[in-house]
Amino acid sequence: MKVRVLGCSGAIARDCRTTSFMIDGDLLVDAGTGVGDLSLEEMRGIGHVLLTHSHLDHVAALPLMVDAIASTLTRPIQVHALAGTIAALKAHVFNNVIWPDFSRIPTPQAPFISFHEVRPGETLEIAGKRIEVLPAVHTVPACGYAVSAGKGHWIFTGDTERNPAFWRRVNRMDVAALVIETAFSNRERELARRSLHLSPNVLAEELDCIDKTKRFPIYIMHTKPAETELIMAEIQKFDQTQPFGPNVTHDIRWLRAGQEFDL
Repeated sequence: MKVRVLGCSGAIARDCRTTSFMIDGDLLVDAGTGVGDLSLEEMRGIGHVLLTHSHLDHVAALPLMVDAIASTLTRPIQVHALAGTIAALKAHVFNNVIWPDFSRIPTPQAPFISFHEVRPGETLEIAGKRIEVLPAVHTVPACGYAVSAGKGHWIFTGDTERNPAFWRRVNRMDVAALVIETAFSNRERELARRSLHLSPNVLAEELDCIDKTKRFPIYIMHTKPAETELIMAEIQKFDQTQPFGPNVTHDIRWLRAGQEFDL
């Protein structure tokens, strides 16, 4: 299973794309601005989109991508999301005001996209991959995902704050890699708390929930571009990044757009 990082930033700036991952060329996890770097041919290969939640940095490119390839679609792109996320997209994006309702165009019987509700704890079988919907704690209905094509799971928290239910489930999984958000620095920890994002001190508490017998790479994403260096420095204070030393607790790395992983 190949995971390609299209975008993993908490906001836009030069070389910063918001959240989107492509798995095996046919599945998107979130549809932030990173999707805009795909070629038309690559977009045409996408049959399914998993959304973690409705915030713009995770869905902004979805209507634009569908518009770019609509004339060549032979079947609807299947959008999988929580009921609250689907309701938000229908009300605020695909509403014939902000953007055409592609769930009814060109006809309700043969639309460009179709919506499919998911629930935390549910397991999906999509394009040869097994996908479990994981709980998240955010200001809108939100979830994470665990994706596997055999042995080992690629796990994405989505946007979340403290999340004990998530760790209880992850500790029972064979984890190949964990992607976790840390949107704000410690100096912005109150803003992080109010917006239900992580800051480095809270991240440290969350990582303490990992079973001590488990070890896997942990990738930090969703940092605000103006604070990325500070956030990573604050993370390094409680946990050493590469190169590894004798007192390393976790294998923590900064995720970057353009990276690819074979899992």
